[in-house]
Amino acid sequence: MSTTLYGGASHRRVTILDLRAAKVRGEKWPMLTSYEQITASIFDEAQIPVLLVGDSAGNNFLGEENTIPVTVDDLIPLTRAVVRGSARAMVVADLPFGSYEASPEQALTTATRFFKEAGAMAVKLEGAHIATVEKLTSSGIPVMAHLGLTPQSLHQLGGYKVQGRTDGDAMLEAALALEKVGAFALVLELVPAELAARITAALAIPTIGIGAGAQCDAQVLVWTDMAGFTANPPKLAKAYRNLRQELLAATQEFASEVRTGAFPTEAQSFH
Repeated sequence: MSTTLYGGASHRRVTILDLRAAKVRGEKWPMLTSYEQITASIFDEAQIPVLLVGDSAGNNFLGEENTIPVTVDDLIPLTRAVVRGSARAMVVADLPFGSYEASPEQALTTATRFFKEAGAMAVKLEGAHIATVEKLTSSGIPVMAHLGLTPQSLHQLGGYKVQGRTDGDAMLEAALALEKVGAFALVLELVPAELAARITAALAIPTIGIGAGAQCDAQVLVWTDMAGFTANPPKLAKAYRNLRQELLAATQEFASEVRTGAFPTEAQSFH
């Protein structure tokens, strides 16, 4: 049986051990966000090994301006839908703003809800919360860490700005500390490519880049950016299709046929 993430074991979920082994082999892999069962099933069929139920649902699915208003109760049904819609991908749930910062115990309570109520296989949290990551991993909950631009700290950071240009050594130290307490992977967002390469080389766990250059072990995109649904995508994204235009055209064609009486035809009618 192939040991690669692609064409590898299909009878079980991808695990944190699979991701670490991929780093050892030098195999790069993709991660996408997903917020419901239809995209989850499509991405799973495409063999995307990790699906993130991100708090990016706030401004890509729930109509919010940013990720800050998103709640645990918002994300649990979305996570459950992604788990049900997939069979092979590891499903990682974001811990939303305000649900883990108060204490490691608060984080454990929140993460436990995602595991018990939604079937998540790991959680992701932003920032160098060393004691919190240690508490979760020691309790049996895999943690994906996240450094660089941390969108939940948008107001503290002063906007969506590249991080690490002047404090790269501190970010590297934080990354090593997160690895030491058990984080199984590290998202690096809006980080200079050279710094991301340094961190990637220093860690035994995989790094996942988003606006962090090509040397990370994996890359993640918000799926609506990837598919071309986002009207004004960020610089870090690439649209592989223009599904916004496709859906608009299909909707307009449907509306036109209804107005002219061309739909439904005999083929869509019953007798």
